[in-house]
Amino acid sequence: MSNFSERVLKIALSIPSGRVATYGAIARAAGGGGQAARSISAILGKAYDKGERGIPFHRIVYSDGRVWTGSSYDAKRKKLYKHEGIEIDKKGRIENFGQVRLEFK
Repeated sequence: MSNFSERVLKIALSIPSGRVATYGAIARAAGGGGQAARSISAILGKAYDKGERGIPFHRIVYSDGRVWTGSSYDAKRKKLYKHEGIEIDKKGRIENFGQVRLEFK
């Protein structure tokens, strides 16, 4: 795993319950450039495949507050969002995005 990938994983694992971070915020915090956000899912997917099961994928969202769900993850993720106080509208966007969005310093 590269240094950038290690930083991405560490940052993703640090997102607390009830908060979300965008792909771009994670990429910037890990030292990546403008296109680095596109690599976040692949990096975290590889870490998961190598045994890192604690990645909070549901807490990583698009810059406009949309959440990623798929048919096999939808029900589980909706439960997680509800449990953590993250409100999702009918269009799949976080209603309280401004309140729960985490920016890294």
